[in-house]
Amino acid sequence: MRPRRLALTALAVAALAATATACGPENGDTAAAPASSPAATTAPAATTAPSTPAKPSAATSSSAPSAAPAAVPAGTCGAKDLVLTATTESQAGGYLLIAAKAKPGVTCTLPPRPPVIAFGSRGIEASKAEQGVSQPIKLSGTDTAYAGVMAKTTKDNQAVEFSDVIVGIGSPDPDPVSLPIGPTGVDRPIVTNWHNLPQNAVPVR
Repeated sequence: MRPRRLALTALAVAALAATATACGPENGDTAAAPASSPAATTAPAATTAPSTPAKPSAATSSSAPSAAPAAVPAGTCGAKDLVLTATTESQAGGYLLIAAKAKPGVTCTLPPRPPVIAFGSRGIEASKAEQGVSQPIKLSGTDTAYAGVMAKTTKDNQAVEFSDVIVGIGSPDPDPVSLPIGPTGVDRPIVTNWHNLPQNAVPVR
């Protein structure tokens, strides 16, 4: 009987060993490392649209500029630019002949209008003897222009006597010139335009 018990005991031990083996951990490590997650995909950077260059602003208005008033041309003579003389002429009942030359080194133009003629501090001013418009006269070197002044145009004996005549080129001329003429009766004087020839500067009342 004893041998039979030993066989049963050995069989029971073998069964227990098999059971322990079956109940052990499955396939080694059960805590497998988690699969690494795929790397996050980086979104492409937004493309910046190229900036449009600013259009240049208009500097000036497209409207045409208004016409400027006519100005006195450059190089216009003034009394200070001229050598002026006055002589007494007997033609046409007597008149004063004003002659104008440019000073040395000066070139200028007389405007197409009479000189400004006045007598004394009372400012008796000569009126125009000619209604027409003359041409500008350029003076340089020996060039000479002439204007005639009739100091008295009335027929009576009423007159104011003066010994000087004041000559200006513009109105007003900042530098008028006083010329000696000797005692001269003045009443409603007149003056011609400037002329190239003295015979064209004879005033007619």
